[in-house]
Amino acid sequence: MFEYLSATKTDPILGLMAAYRADTREHKIDLGVGVYMDDRGFTPVMKAIKDAENRLVKFENTKSYQGIAGDPEFNQHMLALLFGEDHTVLRSGRIKTLQAPGGSGALRVGAELILRAKKDSRIWVGTPTWPNHIPLLGGAGLRIAEYPYYDIATRKINIDGMLQTLRSVPDGDIVLLHGCCHNPTGADLTHDEWDEITKIALERGFIPYIDTAYQGLGVGLDADAYGIRSMARSLPELIVASSCSKNFGLYRERTGSITFLSETSAKAEIVVGQAMAVARQLYSMPPAHGALLVAMILGDTGLRRSWEQELREVRERIISMRCLLTDRICENDAGVDFNHIRDQRGMFSFLGINASQLKTLRDQFGIYIVSSTRINMAGINSGNIDYLVSSLRSVLK
Repeated sequence: MFEYLSATKTDPILGLMAAYRADTREHKIDLGVGVYMDDRGFTPVMKAIKDAENRLVKFENTKSYQGIAGDPEFNQHMLALLFGEDHTVLRSGRIKTLQAPGGSGALRVGAELILRAKKDSRIWVGTPTWPNHIPLLGGAGLRIAEYPYYDIATRKINIDGMLQTLRSVPDGDIVLLHGCCHNPTGADLTHDEWDEITKIALERGFIPYIDTAYQGLGVGLDADAYGIRSMARSLPELIVASSCSKNFGLYRERTGSITFLSETSAKAEIVVGQAMAVARQLYSMPPAHGALLVAMILGDTGLRRSWEQELREVRERIISMRCLLTDRICENDAGVDFNHIRDQRGMFSFLGINASQLKTLRDQFGIYIVSSTRINMAGINSGNIDYLVSSLRSVLK
């Protein structure tokens, strides 16, 4: 049987990571990997997570299965984190959440649920988007359509093109949106733009599917959730996939949630039952460890204060690297304007250089950046900024 399988193509980001590891140069820099790193270039365990783990080790008394929906306390705390403690929708009975194996698992459960509701469903994704969105959603069987999102030439959101396309999306289709800290561009919608998209969704009848993986890394926990909270106040149906990988640093624990807002509480019960049936077929029960830690942190005043402070430090470091890099490379021989980096949010931005310059950075200077020119701002630190800037200036001559 296996002799009929052909080799798969290497994932571009994973291939870049492998090339970086094999590079023996002392001054190499990895700006492709999508994880937060501190100023030492290390991805640490948050102090609040370590403190919660110490408590969990002391008090956890079983390793029995969780239910299919996951930890109830985690689900309730995630709803409050995403929608706000006082959001009216939380008291409506119209909203249901399942714990999922990371943001990817959440996205897949949502896709499978959509197909159960409507077999010929189509989902609209922005160009560009996170590279795994199309394999995750299309691999489930959803038909993929695209709307323009980012204009590489202007280094801004193509909001006119985006809105024009969304005004043609048919009733019942799904539109994928990034909640904040857009991956890969770092270019986020304004409040007015979110409001306009909400208005179009009401008029056209499409259902927004918001993927939020970086809440708290842009402006702040509440500000980064504006789109989710605004849409939930106005729309009859909404889907939200969330991840705790970045804002809690729980990458390997695969901790996330999938949330469905339905038109009525009766429909919400049907939706959550079907979503649990999907989860049962995919992975049966979600992993417990990360969710228990998140629930403990969000439910404890001291732990939450510690987590929010550390998250603020993460956010401020990323912002400082944006400003520092922009200041250091804006005056360059090629006259290229990099101010878009300062203005964008979250871990990523498009550098916007050409393929030849990208290759020179890798081959001659050991600086690894994916082909889209997406760079991880957290990969920049006080120890490599001088080398990075001098290398960039060399290729921009």
